[in-house]
Formats: sequence, structure tokens, C-alpha cells
Amino acid sequence: MKPFIPEKLPFDSINWEPIIPWMGSANRELCRYDGLLGVMPNPDILLTPLTTQEAVLSSRIEGTQATLGEVFKYEAGEAPLEESKRLDIQEIINYRRAMKMAEDELKTRPLSLNLLKKLHATLLEGVRGRDKGRGEFRTVQNWIGRFGSPIEEADFIPPDPMVIMEYLDNWEKYCHMDRPDLLVQLAIIHAQFEIIHPFVDGNGRLGRMIIPLFLFENKILSRPTFYISAYFEEYRDEYIERLRALGNQPDAWNQWILFFLRALTKQALANTQKARQIFDLYEDLKKRVIESTHSQYGITLLDEMFKRPVFPSNVLDDIPGMPTKPAIISMLNKLKQAGILKVIRPSSGRRAQVLALTELVNMSEGREVI
Repeated sequence: MKPFIPEKLPFDSINWEPIIPWMGSANRELCRYDGLLGVMPNPDILLTPLTTQEAVLSSRIEGTQATLGEVFKYEAGEAPLEESKRLDIQEIINYRRAMKMAEDELKTRPLSLNLLKKLHATLLEGVRGRDKGRGEFRTVQNWIGRFGSPIEEADFIPPDPMVIMEYLDNWEKYCHMDRPDLLVQLAIIHAQFEIIHPFVDGNGRLGRMIIPLFLFENKILSRPTFYISAYFEEYRDEYIERLRALGNQPDAWNQWILFFLRALTKQALANTQKARQIFDLYEDLKKRVIESTHSQYGITLLDEMFKRPVFPSNVLDDIPGMPTKPAIISMLNKLKQAGILKVIRPSSGRRAQVLALTELVNMSEGREVI
């Protein structure tokens, strides 16, 4: 098997007729989802758990095993015993940091190859792969196959490193071309990035990160809080099969675009439902927190708990807008008595107790994990 030689973009072999209905469906569901974001109070706070869940699922496609609950516990000071699990969690945290960095960058400059390198450097900071050209496009041949298998047994060999800058320059220009439909353009952008596989490691996560960033940059979404990895993980075999068929089978690009548009449609619908559930939970908890604490600081505390659904109690002491330490302790005790907070780790000596807003964690995970 030799290195793959991709087509240059744009290409004109798309059969639009079967794609058009899915273009309409995907655009409608994305518009409905963004409309919900527009009326939600503090969507950045309310959707923090879903942002972390996207990082969990995108990393899980690459083989990590950490859950959303484990990430929250780690950030609250409950580190796992296994080093491999700690590295899994750090990859997820890096993914979330990179997304925030990208959102800030895209407010003042377009998506670019330089931004991709910065995001890649953040993704691989302090984790597996950090010594594999972190933040730099590859200068060696890579390949995709079973873990530890030689290149002779590869499932796919990306383009030769001598030509990847040629293809990356073409890819970057295509990202900003005026094309017939932005979502079809995005399907091609994502797939072509995965074909080029421009980094030694971390291509899958970065390629999926590009999806919400493109939607945000092109004002299809008002913020890049779009969580597509749940669909890709559920249909992981088809996701990989459709990508690997590109360039090797007749009509493969059309079949990939149909799969991608279906993914956008179904996941936009799922995201809308999940965001509405979280908003309803927030409204319900707001009433219960006020009734339980009888405090003017109840909503401030609730917002902090949405930002960090698992937290050591002393983390609240230095947050602006919070009351005195005794008042905080009193509020937390009342929320524990009301069943709103659960003790994950009791206090011991100088170690603060760790508390969890279990309803939010379990809702975000889609199952009971805490």
C-alpha cells in the first residue's frame, strides 16, 4: 500500500439531488438548536457539563476510557489511582481548553493552519503523544491500523509528508471559499482533514473540533457549543468506514456527505432536547435552592455548581459575590439535607469535603454515574 493521493478541493463530482433533503433537515435542526441557545440565560454556564461531555466522547472514539463523572471528580481533587486513567482525563481537559481558546481566537481572526497548530499543541500538552511533533505538521509518514501494527498492515496510509503542505494550503483556501452549501462544505472539510492526517497524533480529536468551530465562524451557530461526537461514537464503525471509502469507491463522497448531514440533523435534535432538559433542571433547581437556603446568594451558588458539578466545598470561599465562609457552609448543609447535593468524599483533617450536583452529572452523562 502506498500513501494516498487525495483530490484537490473543490471537486465537482457531487450528486446534489439525493443530498438536498438532508441539507434542509440539517439546517432546520441547527437553526432550532441555535434558537434555543439564544433564549437560554447564561448558556455558557448551563451547558458547561455538555461541553465537557463532548470532550469525553471525542476522546473516547480515540480509545480513552474516562467518564464525565471521573473528569469532574478529578477536577475536584479526586485523582484516579491508575496513571493511564489520569492521562485519559488530562486529554479531555486539554480538549476543553483548546475549544475555549479556539472560540476566543475566532472572534477576531479566521480559522487557519496556524490556529490548528496552536490547538494541537494544547491538545497534546502533558499527555500521550506530547513527544510526537506537538503543534507541528508532520515530517514523517504515519499510517492508520491496529495498535502496534507495521505500515505493511495499515488500513490507510495518509499522503506523503513531502506533499501535505500543498494539500493543507488547498484545504485552508477551501474553508473560506464561497460554496453552494456550508454544511456540505463542512462535510468535505472534515473528511479531507482526516484524509490528510497532518499531525503524527491527535488528528481525530482535532478534526471533530473543526466541526463546531466552522459552524461558529460561519454564524450558523452563535457559539461553538455543538456536540457531534455522541453520534460518531454511536455509529463509530460506519463513521470510520465512510471515511476510509473516500477516493476508493464510486459515489463514496456522496455517501459520506449523506452520513455527515444525517449526523448533523440527528445530533442537532439530540442537542436541543438535552439543552432543554438542562435548562428545565436549572429552573427547577433554582426554585429548590431558594426554598432550601432562603438566601440571596442561592442563585450565585447554583451557577457555580453548574460550572463545577463536583467540587470541594472550600473552592467557593474565594469566588466573588459569595457570602462569608460560615454562610456558605450553612447553605451547603441545607442543600445536602434537601438532597440537592451529595457527599462524594467527607472532610478529613485539612481536606475539604467533595460535593456533587448529581442530577446534573447524571443527566449530562445520560445514565447514573454518581
